[in-house]
Amino acid sequence: MTPASTPSWWSPESLARRRPYLDVRRAATKALRAYFQAEGFIEVETPAVQVSPGVERHIRPFATTLREPGGEEGSAVPRYLHTSPEFAMKKLMAGGMVKIVQLCHVWRDGERGPLHHPEFTMLEWYRAGADYNVVMADCEALLRGVAKAAERTLQQGESLRWQGRVCDPAKPAERLTVQDAFARHAAIDLLATIDDPASPAPAAEKLKAKAREQGLYVSDTDTWEDVFFRVMLERIEPHLGIGGPTILCEYPANLAALARKKPGDERVAERFELYACGVELANAYSELTDAAEQRTRFDHDRALHARLYGSAPPPDDDFLKAVESLPACAGAALGFDRLVMLASGASDITDVLWAPLT
Repeated sequence: MTPASTPSWWSPESLARRRPYLDVRRAATKALRAYFQAEGFIEVETPAVQVSPGVERHIRPFATTLREPGGEEGSAVPRYLHTSPEFAMKKLMAGGMVKIVQLCHVWRDGERGPLHHPEFTMLEWYRAGADYNVVMADCEALLRGVAKAAERTLQQGESLRWQGRVCDPAKPAERLTVQDAFARHAAIDLLATIDDPASPAPAAEKLKAKAREQGLYVSDTDTWEDVFFRVMLERIEPHLGIGGPTILCEYPANLAALARKKPGDERVAERFELYACGVELANAYSELTDAAEQRTRFDHDRALHARLYGSAPPPDDDFLKAVESLPACAGAALGFDRLVMLASGASDITDVLWAPLT
C-alpha cells in the first residue's frame, strides 16, 4: 500500500513531476522508429506468453498457465511471460526475415531498484548477413539519436547523465575487450584463470585467488561466475561509458550465452555489452547457429538455474529446431527505459514509466 504521505504515481503532482521525462520517452520512441525505418527494418510483434521465457542463468521469469477453450479440468499447460522476445524473433529470422525490430514489454521477477523494474520495455533487433560489428554501429547511432531527441525536448545539452557521471554519445565508443577491462581496472589476467595449461588449479580457485589479491571479498562456495560478476560490479562497470560510450566485447566463451565463438580465438565469444555512465544499456551477439551447441549451453544453464532457484524453465525445442535454419545474423537487446533515464536525467526507472508496477 502506498503510504498516505506519498502521492500515488497517477496523482496530478506526481504525473506533473514526471511529464518532462515522459516527453523524452515519446521523443525517444519516435527517434528509434525513424532510425530503423531508414535502415529498412520491419517492426514485428510476437507473443509475450511463451513455452520458455529464455534460459538465462540469473533471471527469474513469471510463470502462468494456458487453458484452451473446452479443455478438461486440469488440462492447463505451463507457460511463461517472456524475459526477452529473442526466441520468437529468431524463429522469424529462421523463416526468412532479414531485418526485424521490436519494442515490447518484458518481465523479470525479483528485480526492482533505481535501474530495475519487474516489467520494463526492451528494444530488440536482428540483421541477417551481419556480425556484432554492424550492431555496434547501430548502438552508437541509437545513442546519438535519442540524445538529440532529448535535447530538442528539454532544450538542454545532448549528454547522457547518471549519478553525476556524464557520457557524450557524439564521441566514438571505446571498444574494450573483457580481458583488457579486467587487466586495466582489476589487475587480473582473466583468460589465464580459464585456460592455463601450466596451472592445474580449477578455474574458480584461480580467479578467487586473483580477486583476493585485489582486496575483493570471495567466499569458499563462490563459483567462477560469482567472482566474475563481483569483479565486474565492483571494479569494472563504474569505469565504463564515462566521457563517451564503451562497448565491452569478446566475453569469455563460458559466458557466450547465445553468441558464437570468435573465429581464431575460441576462448572468447562475439558478444558485447553497451555502457554509458557506468550503466549497462544493451547486450548483443553474433548469433550462434549451431543447434547442438546451443542445446548443450541450455542444458548447462538450466542446471545452474535449478541449483540457484530450485527449478529451471523448460527448453523450447521449437526454438532449437529454428536454430538449425537460422542464417548468419547478429542482434541486440537494449533496455529502452534505462536509455530514456540517461537521456532525460531521471534518477529512477519509475520516473520514465507511464504506469509503474505496484
